[in-house]
This record gives sequence, structure tokens and C-alpha cells, in this order.
Amino acid sequence: MKPTFTIGIEEEYQTVDPVTRDLRSHIHAEMIEKGKLLLQERVKAEMHQSVVEVGTSVCANIKEAKAEVKKLRRDMVALSKENGLRLASAATHPFADWRMQEITPDERYKNIVEDMQLVARANLIFGLHVHVGVEDRETAIHLMNHARYFLPHILALSTNSPFWLGMNTGLKSYRCKVFDKFPRTNIPDYFPSWGEYENFIKLLIKTNCIDNAKKIWWDMRPHPFFNTLEFRICDIPMRVDETIALAALIQATVAKLYKLHAANQGFRLYRRALVMENKWRASRYGLDGKLVDFGKQKEVPVRDLLNEYLEFVDDVVDELDSREELEYIHEIMKMGTGADRQLRVFHESGGDLKKVVDYIIEETETGLAETAVPASARKIG
Repeated sequence: MKPTFTIGIEEEYQTVDPVTRDLRSHIHAEMIEKGKLLLQERVKAEMHQSVVEVGTSVCANIKEAKAEVKKLRRDMVALSKENGLRLASAATHPFADWRMQEITPDERYKNIVEDMQLVARANLIFGLHVHVGVEDRETAIHLMNHARYFLPHILALSTNSPFWLGMNTGLKSYRCKVFDKFPRTNIPDYFPSWGEYENFIKLLIKTNCIDNAKKIWWDMRPHPFFNTLEFRICDIPMRVDETIALAALIQATVAKLYKLHAANQGFRLYRRALVMENKWRASRYGLDGKLVDFGKQKEVPVRDLLNEYLEFVDDVVDELDSREELEYIHEIMKMGTGADRQLRVFHESGGDLKKVVDYIIEETETGLAETAVPASARKIG
């Protein structure tokens, strides 16, 4: 059965005080409740009270997803302002201290903090999750095995967390290093079949490592409750157009790998340890580094590999009707990722992190205006 390649997108945002530019807990119950009235189940609280998450419904294609993500972000920007806050889309806050942040009073989060202690409390990070519909679970596990190779490439394009606790970390995605303190994170292992994956989950549940498969926090996973492959490697980008481009690339990757799989031509499988080498390079250098081409056994500039990657998926793009959205990947390569742009503002302002926060807020609102009707199409009279 051919997958539907439907798309679901989840974005995690920061709620920022417009005066101090620090993170501030959204007047928790009130803002989340207002959000739920406006957007139903598409908005929810996260573990820290200064994090708010939105998620689209199941979208048939990237055009639907784009319209919905823009509306969600637009509504959350307006809701934040109504509550005396600003919405900021970056994967770490430039100077906020996680020790000062309140935890959401929810049983699930209480249990996670009880289980993981300081590791959970320090996890003040913001990601982008993209779901692609792959209904057959056996197919999903095979596609996951092959798609692992591309995760560092996708991370390099999304890097947007160069600062932590007021310091320039020297990494383009410091979020990765905060999150990998959690157990069951990073690049997933190879699984020969869905049955083997299920046995792995059952063993973890039986031995009280986890109570359900949602506590598998890999950079990509078969979602435990939806028939999707969920890509979790991305930093939340600043601009909504970056989110859409990344989602389009992820969808095209799954569609291309399925095309090869259906023709009995799987993509080459690499050891997790090798893919982890590339993940480190992507988090450290972003677009400016080199990744290892394991087939050729040599280092290649990330931008060259991304151009090859776009060529690799090109033959499925028109069928998915995502060429326009995917084009923005070239724009990201030109202007730099969120991390590159944050660092630019940091250096130009003489190291003023408040200016960096102002820039993030501005970029978060870029591209959200509803499309105006061209004058020629307007009714007259």
C-alpha cells in the first residue's frame, strides 16, 4: 500500500517579556485556555511554562500545511501580544536561565522531572517536529532505516540555537547538546523489521525503562499513536517559510525513499555511529561545515551536499506539488540559517543579546501577513 505522505507540523515557541527580553511564563492557564478556545487541540502547554506548542491537523499536502502553520503562528503572535508578551521562534533563548523557569503543573511533566531530575529541568529548548504519513508499519521502519542518513543534512539547514545562558556556545545548534542528556535520544538504530522494533519497545516497557513508546525521543521515530514517521531533529527555525521548506524537504525525502523501496532499490544503510559523526558536524558548524560522504569516504562542504540532496529528491517534487516551497531551501543557503543570522546581529551590535532577541521576534513575524488580493482581481463598484 502506497503511503499517503500526509503532513503534520508542530512548532514550539518562546514567550518573551517585551521589556526585559527574558523568557516569561505565559499567564499560564489563561493564555493556554484562550489559545484552546481559538485553536482547539492545536495549542498545548509544554513542560516549561515559557514554552507553547502548536500543531497542525493532518494536511493532505504542503500547501495545506503552509496555510495552517501560518495561521497558527499568526494567531499565537496576536495572543501573546494580548497577554503582554511576544512570541519568539528560536531553539534556545539567548540568555534565559532555565533555573528560573517554572514547570507546568501537569502530572506527566511532574513524572518526567521526578524521573530525570536536573536533566529534565534544564531542557529549555524549542524544536520543530514534522510528521509524514506512512500507514504501513513495516514500510515505515524500512524508510526510517534509510532516512537516518539525511538527518544531519536536515539539522544543518535548521540550526537556530547558538547561545545558551548568555554565552556564544560556538555551536550552531546547542539545542542538540542540551537534549542529548536525555536517554533514548539522537540517531535511531537500524531495525531489520517492524516486529524487531516492537520487541525492543516491549522489552523497555517490561523492564520499566519506559511506560510507553512516547518516551523514545530519537531524532526520528515511528510515532507510537499515529501512522507517521516523525522527524524530530530540527531546531525551530525563525521564519515560517523556513519551517515550510524543511517540511517539504522531509516529505520529499520520505517519498523518494519509498519510490526506491517500491522498486527494490533501497538507499545505502550506514552505521548509527557514522551518522552520529555527521550529526556532530552539523550541530557544530551548520551550513559552513563539511559532512562526510561515506560512499566516497571524504569530506564535502554542506552546501554541495545539500545541492546533491535536492537533486536526489527532484523526481518526486512535482507529484507532491511542493517545488515552490522547496525552493526556499536555496534562500536559507543564501541568507544563512537562524544561527548564522543571530550571530550576525550579535557581532554587529557589539554583543548585545537583547538586540538578538528583538531580531528573533521580528523574524518570527516575517512572512505571516495574509496574502493580499491583487488589485486587478478586486471587485470594483
